[in-house]
Amino acid sequence: MAGIAGILKPGKKELIEKMLETMSHRGNYGKEIIETNEATVGMIWSKQENEQTQTLINQNIFRAGPGHGHQIKVTFENGNLQIERGRVGVVPLYLALNDDNEIIFASEVKALLPVTEQILEFLPGQIISNNEIKPYFELSKGEPFNTGPLQIAEELRTLLRKTVTRRINSDHFGAWLSGGLDSSSVAALARPYVNKLHTFAGGLKDAPDLEYAREVAEFIGSEHHEVIVDRDMMLKILPDVIYYLESFDSLLVRSSIINLCVAYEASEYVSDVFSGEGGDELFAGYEYLKNIPVQYLNIELVDIIKRLHNTALQRVDRTASAFGLTAHVVFVDPEVVDFALRIPAEYKISGGIEKWILRKAMEGLLPESVLSRPKAKFWEGAGVKSILSEYAEKKISDRDFRNERNLRNGWTINSKEELFYYRIFSEHFGELSNLDWMGRSKASAPDRAQHEKSTFLPLNCYI
Repeated sequence: MAGIAGILKPGKKELIEKMLETMSHRGNYGKEIIETNEATVGMIWSKQENEQTQTLINQNIFRAGPGHGHQIKVTFENGNLQIERGRVGVVPLYLALNDDNEIIFASEVKALLPVTEQILEFLPGQIISNNEIKPYFELSKGEPFNTGPLQIAEELRTLLRKTVTRRINSDHFGAWLSGGLDSSSVAALARPYVNKLHTFAGGLKDAPDLEYAREVAEFIGSEHHEVIVDRDMMLKILPDVIYYLESFDSLLVRSSIINLCVAYEASEYVSDVFSGEGGDELFAGYEYLKNIPVQYLNIELVDIIKRLHNTALQRVDRTASAFGLTAHVVFVDPEVVDFALRIPAEYKISGGIEKWILRKAMEGLLPESVLSRPKAKFWEGAGVKSILSEYAEKKISDRDFRNERNLRNGWTINSKEELFYYRIFSEHFGELSNLDWMGRSKASAPDRAQHEKSTFLPLNCYI
């Protein structure tokens, strides 16, 4: 996806050039820097984004991202610079103040670190206008539908098909395909609308994902590609994974390794890929959700959707952007999210079956084995399992773990695997005293109270 960088001060073209250079992987086809009396803003983009980007720049608007509610939008209007992040946070943005108390922003943290460590994530559903951060959207569960499940399933299929087809911009398109329900659904819906659909799967030899993905690819008639990895390959690319990901969260890193390999393979064939991310959060795909009383299920789903922006969606963005790919995350399109949060909880987990309503919606479009496949974590389905944690156990002694697990910012490392990742992270970015911008998986998330601050604060107070 495209990359953006800016500072609320004119005459800073050289600084913006350097910031964009650190993110050049996000788009090496085009670059534009605009200076006004108030700001200097630059953007890079890939080939498929060129025509629309040039049109927007002529209107003094920068939009980084694939659109349809998934973008960072920067607008110059009547002397005011306005910055808006999408409702769910598919496209990233970070903010900081430099030593001169000037506001700077960028798509990735690595572009800001040479300037300052005092960085904060600009949260989804927020807007900056007149140097003030305000919310323009708050995710919440909607009024439940009072129609029956079959009608809801039919409407869901229609909506997903509409969302998929409006993102297709070429006769050749890609889809990441794990063989799970979510990625398989998106690929199946897209297939009739492209001349050639390339599907991409990855994992260790004989991983379950590979087998299921082959079955789906044959069923829908896609041109299928596999990436087979082993332990040595995973360890070799691990530093790159952590560099692009900008995280040492163990679950996030583990799931990103195969994703990065698959993204590289996809970039050899297509410029755009579909991702099935978000289906578990919308339709209750995780095992622990079965233990939540039905009246509280949608409340929990809202909570985990709100956490996607700096965990799973960050993985999608960074692994795709590492090779200039644009990833389209259909399930978290605004219309789909609004619709899904109105589906009664008893249709999401029914008879102990997770994502029941999505399975009903996809009947006839997927093999029965995939429709009935239980949820598997991406790193489990790809065959990664405990390989990395066992390697870390051998590399890090108990003494080192005790001595190094407490970080400068007050966080505590949870496992030797995470400490192994943190050491690599520190080699890239240093031992940072501020990690407020970083997301962590819910099971290991630190206190994020600073992100629950009251809104309508001046930006310098917020940061």
